[in-house]
Amino acid sequence: MEITSTDSLKEQLLAIDPEFRELAREHGRYEQRLSELSSLQYPSDEEQLEEITLKKKKLAVKDQMQA
Repeated sequence: MEITSTDSLKEQLLAIDPEFRELAREHGRYEQRLSELSSLQYPSDEEQLEEITLKKKKLAVKDQMQA
């Protein structure tokens, strides 16, 4: 039940709050790139570093969305 109200709140914020909407887009971009990086069988050192950095950025954005 709590998940539904959380989803509903998120939908409302996406509709009315431009800052929240931008944070959600940024979070989605990080998620997409992380998906691409995690599918690599042999990521380079740079790709591994990018993955670590993106995970931290994605978490920071999620924290901002929940604040």
